[in-house]
Amino acid sequence: MYLRIHRLQIELPRVKNPDPDAAAAVQELFGGRFGEMSTLMNYTMQSFNFRQKSKLMPFYELIANIATEELGHIELVANTVNLLLEGASEAKAPKDAPLESGTSKRNSHFYILTGQTALATNSMGAPWQGDYVFNSGDLVLDLLHNFFLENGARMHKLRVYEMTRHPVAREMIGYLLVRGSVHALSYALALEELTGVDVKKLLPIPKISDENIPEAKKFREHGMHRKLYRFSPDDYKSIAAIWQGEHPDGGALEVVGGPPEGGEIPDLEPVKDSFAPGYDPDELAEIAQAILKRSGLA
Repeated sequence: MYLRIHRLQIELPRVKNPDPDAAAAVQELFGGRFGEMSTLMNYTMQSFNFRQKSKLMPFYELIANIATEELGHIELVANTVNLLLEGASEAKAPKDAPLESGTSKRNSHFYILTGQTALATNSMGAPWQGDYVFNSGDLVLDLLHNFFLENGARMHKLRVYEMTRHPVAREMIGYLLVRGSVHALSYALALEELTGVDVKKLLPIPKISDENIPEAKKFREHGMHRKLYRFSPDDYKSIAAIWQGEHPDGGALEVVGGPPEGGEIPDLEPVKDSFAPGYDPDELAEIAQAILKRSGLA
């Protein structure tokens, strides 16, 4: 089962500078082949189907724990897309075509399918696919795939970073570059335990240091590249058998009991020209408050 916390893994800046085209590019980091949906579902399915969990506990718990962190990553990417779309249309009457600007943007689905919010698609609007999941049942092969997946994801994050200067997108990408490096290193260490091969010598892929990315560097300065968060009050403690020793860049690896402190989840304003959350959002808010008051929760 999962415990959900109403926090993002980091605080995202609130910049009133809509950029629907940047939002379309960032969608690749949600629903692309190497996006966060793929890392989430690869590790989740591998953890569900893992054989001999009790005898191979450190390896099972490593995959399962990272899968849980990835839930927070798709949440972070979706909220980034939402913030990039804030203010992307004009508050005008329907007869005045308030969504007209959507016809010239890369992804008109933001204006048609949703209330100008994130989609479960890649940057070209193609939906995420279940056949992106690799779950062979062979532990070494699955870990090797996961190492490859994290580095493919890193490549795409760097390319999307180079496509936009928007501070919200770059903040999110900087954080995920650091956390992705943790996951890649953890799978490298697991493979080393199983095979004796020093896989971590391949890192980073591509050969560009996070120190060269200002938004990633600041998270490294807080030691987040050395921390593996344990997303459970009491479980997944055996990951410390793998995540231990020295980081290749120096400093001790650390398992942190619990999630990062995180930041506030943006509370999106209504978009009346898209009828979201409804034609009369003020009336909907009154109904919500009345329900809370009637239940003694207000």
